[in-house]
Amino acid sequence: MAFRKAEWPRKLRSTEWFGGSSRDHIYHRSWMKNQGLPADLFDGRPVIGICNTWSELTPCNAHLRDLAQRVKHGIYEAGGLPVEFPVFSTGESALRPTAMMFRNLAAMDVEEALRGNPLDGVVLLAGCDKTTPALLMGAASVDIPAILVSGGPMLNGWFRGERVGSGTALWQMSEAIKAGTMSREGFLEAEQAMSRSPGSCNTMGTASTMASMAEALGMALSGNAAIPAVDSRRRVMAHLTGRRIVEMVKDDLKPSDILTREAFENAIRVNGAIGGSTNAVIHLLAIAGRVGVDLSLDDWDRLGRDVPTIVNLMPSGKYLMEEFFYAGGLPVVVKRLGEAGLLHRDALTVSGGPVWDEVKDVRNWNEDVILPADKALTTQGGIAVLRGNLAPSGAVLKPSAASPHLMKHRGRAVVFEDIDDYKAKIGDDALDIDETCVMVLKNCGPRGYPGMAEVGNMGLPPKVLRKGITDMVRISDARMSGTAYGTVVLHVAPEAAAGGPLAIVRDGDMIEIDVESRRLHLDVPEAEIAARRAAWTPTVATPSGGYARMFAEHVQGADTGADFDFLKGSRGRAVARDSH
Repeated sequence: MAFRKAEWPRKLRSTEWFGGSSRDHIYHRSWMKNQGLPADLFDGRPVIGICNTWSELTPCNAHLRDLAQRVKHGIYEAGGLPVEFPVFSTGESALRPTAMMFRNLAAMDVEEALRGNPLDGVVLLAGCDKTTPALLMGAASVDIPAILVSGGPMLNGWFRGERVGSGTALWQMSEAIKAGTMSREGFLEAEQAMSRSPGSCNTMGTASTMASMAEALGMALSGNAAIPAVDSRRRVMAHLTGRRIVEMVKDDLKPSDILTREAFENAIRVNGAIGGSTNAVIHLLAIAGRVGVDLSLDDWDRLGRDVPTIVNLMPSGKYLMEEFFYAGGLPVVVKRLGEAGLLHRDALTVSGGPVWDEVKDVRNWNEDVILPADKALTTQGGIAVLRGNLAPSGAVLKPSAASPHLMKHRGRAVVFEDIDDYKAKIGDDALDIDETCVMVLKNCGPRGYPGMAEVGNMGLPPKVLRKGITDMVRISDARMSGTAYGTVVLHVAPEAAAGGPLAIVRDGDMIEIDVESRRLHLDVPEAEIAARRAAWTPTVATPSGGYARMFAEHVQGADTGADFDFLKGSRGRAVARDSH
């Protein structure tokens, strides 16, 4: 059913600033006019914000200025007044200690910029991993009409005749260096082939996953996720998005109308079908928390468990985002789910109509990229949620990126107390470890790192790699890059820094993992576990001040989205009190 349109014209939010002849209205308009804006632009037409995460320190988003201009063209054409503004940009490749620490800060920036300024609607320009969820979180909290357009993935990398996938190839080559199968010179040569155009990761990493999640949620136009950054059709998408937001303002079509439980269930199933990043779990839980949808880890496990992974992209498969786009992109995947009875077809999107109307007529142009269900990479492509005495609140694993022979395993724990401990020990051939062991990394969760860095896909010990071993079971309260792979158990909750059971694991303890049974068990007597927990004392100090302290004091666990406790829920679009 199409969205019921509101009567137009109606009073807009921006008229509180611009729509009268008082001293204050003249004050607001006159300062805007110093930019050369004609008087008739303030005649009651909608004012549309363009929330831009452009930054040269965020390489994935460094081309967004051009897209912003395309969005402006569309807004002007549709009768709106576009105003571009910057917000904090969380760049994954350079920002320390980790971009995830600043996702909530960026979301706060977005929310307050939208709430305090004369905006009737907003176009969200995102690209890099955390910018997409941050912008959606902030927009959901204010709940004015909003639509997202992604910057798009970079073109395929090529090295010595082989595809080079962002991140994925880096992990593979760094392991090959340690195994002695690749030269340092070759590694440096490959560097030049890894990132050959503007855009975000060209694998199904977190950036491409979250672009897909925005589309699957209905918060972006159909087809947005996969268009390469340098393809002219990406500019067309930005232009059309500018047109569409004006209509959304006229219809008063808001995030709360679109981000329903059905939308999140669609997105979870899409994530399974595309072999999406484990990071999507945290981000969708956080977005759901902003609109009051009661989404949980159990929903992820239940809804994704029987969804086959049909997108043959790295790190789970062999192709890259460029081929995914040429094959038909995300609309083909959404159509497949709809045909299989795994889609809420009536879920509303920013188009103003149901998702099924957007995808029912699309075609798959390459069945080696978007596979038939009977040739799926894995029949259970969703995120597996493991529980047990080692993860009472849950932990996650990505089956499509794991090794089948390790999905049920019992091994001796080799423990690293934090990432520095891991770095100090892992290269030492005297380390008592072999391929049957379970690598355990502590104190890398939301509070522990701080920020929950992407270090969960710990590189294997060189002496194991030299034997030709490429995977081991790894367990941590950290995250891993969506471009990474392996039998890696992540997001263990409660985290070690908060006194979770992970904190008391010792070298030599036996750990059992059974993905089919969703079990993660520390095989230590309950009395011993209780004694260790009673003797445990925190090892991670609370930062003395600044944002880091606020983060440590208010961040919630990975199992609920690692948002701040005081940011949950939509606070509505109240107009800021005029202080003049």
